[in-house]
Amino acid sequence: MDSLDRAIIAELESDGRLTNVELAGRVGLTPGPCLRRVQRLEADGVIRGYRAVIDPGSIGRSFEVLLDLTLEGQDATTVARFEETMTGLDEVRELRRLFGTPDYFARVAVEDLDAYE
Repeated sequence: MDSLDRAIIAELESDGRLTNVELAGRVGLTPGPCLRRVQRLEADGVIRGYRAVIDPGSIGRSFEVLLDLTLEGQDATTVARFEETMTGLDEVRELRRLFGTPDYFARVAVEDLDAYE
């Protein structure tokens, strides 16, 4: 990875919707070589995808809660069932397994405090 690859990554982190022509202009390349670099970065797994950042309030989820969660049981069945349940909930925006206490960190977005409770 060289400085041009890093420049491409920085520009795409800032605005993932740039056209290839815009991106090429910003990093000082012509469109062909720029596209090949982006495709290589994607194929190599450096760029793993593109996503939209949604305003939570516009979809009725303006109340965000950060949770530290500790499981009573640590066996494989309990952990798998918990993770399956949590990842199946639309309100759960992020779930991370931690080592130590607590066992998990979750970011949950709901309409309001009543919906959370």
